[in-house]
Amino acid sequence: MNLIAVGINHKTAPIDTREKFYLDETRREFLLSTLHSNPSVIEAIVLSTCNRTEIYASTISGDAADLLLKPLFRIKNLPLIPGLKKHFYRYDEQEAIRHFLNVCAGLDSIVFGERQILGQVKTAIDLSRKRGMLGKCFNVLSGIAIRAGKKAQSETQISYGGVSVSWAAVTIAKRMLGTFQNKSFLIIGAGKMGHLAAGHLKNKGAKYIYIMNRSKEKAEQLARKFDGTPVSFWDIKEILKEVDVCICSAGAPHYLIERDLLEKVMATHQKKKLLCVDISIPRNIEPTVSSLNNVSLVTIDDLGDVVAANMAKRYSAVSQVEAIITAKIEEYYNKISKIRSCERTGSYAPVSA
Repeated sequence: MNLIAVGINHKTAPIDTREKFYLDETRREFLLSTLHSNPSVIEAIVLSTCNRTEIYASTISGDAADLLLKPLFRIKNLPLIPGLKKHFYRYDEQEAIRHFLNVCAGLDSIVFGERQILGQVKTAIDLSRKRGMLGKCFNVLSGIAIRAGKKAQSETQISYGGVSVSWAAVTIAKRMLGTFQNKSFLIIGAGKMGHLAAGHLKNKGAKYIYIMNRSKEKAEQLARKFDGTPVSFWDIKEILKEVDVCICSAGAPHYLIERDLLEKVMATHQKKKLLCVDISIPRNIEPTVSSLNNVSLVTIDDLGDVVAANMAKRYSAVSQVEAIITAKIEEYYNKISKIRSCERTGSYAPVSA
């Protein structure tokens, strides 16, 4: 049995390449089902976030990279060519386990030490379990990985200050505007990142916040919590004429704000300036809007430098987190060794994470 991880992330590919491989829940389920039907794949976990798309698998094939990549490329209707494959990395056995634990602890995030990744990993594990792709080894591995992430967050300063992608988006807006006084904001997307963005805006003194979401009920709930105003997508042109900043975290499969729309908005307000911050993957604001007069566009790949100055305490915790991860890897192998020993002797060993 071979344990392998293949993936693409913010370190190996720019956003325009990464977003090609983003998988929504439906496609993650489909990929897991495809892998489940392959007799060479025993277990698998598929993780897809704004920073990465990764497949962790236990296989009976020694050379399994293409075994995992072919269905991913097929689902995304992309050719398996060297120009795209070069962005993917591969880890085997203990390196794959260490990488998974690094991800859970936030050591591999674009915003170093961010907490949101742990919830995203839990969701990926639950989906794998639902599709019957979480066997003995990955059940142990997933439990150890989640505990490693929690231990890193609670016992070290790896997540010091609560820095997140949404925090970075609001911070860059504050830096570019200078002040939030008398400024108005539109948040598109009422999910986790939109919720965090609204909270950070409120904490930094923003008074005029519009919330736009596919679900009217969620928009209203978020607006009530932060004293904002829920608005409809049908009114997006008029709202964009009013706001100074648009933060988009919707994760729709297409552009919600296109160049033509913003061109019309800006034409009616010659002196208006608009900052667009797109923290969605795939991107929801057409990249070419950045060439319009008085429009500034920031994407998720622009946020790394924003948080760098605030990360000293987080980076100081790296050695502690790495020690936790090393101990957890040893715990994993000890548990797997006991399971295999019991299988050989025919004795009973409860499978626990």
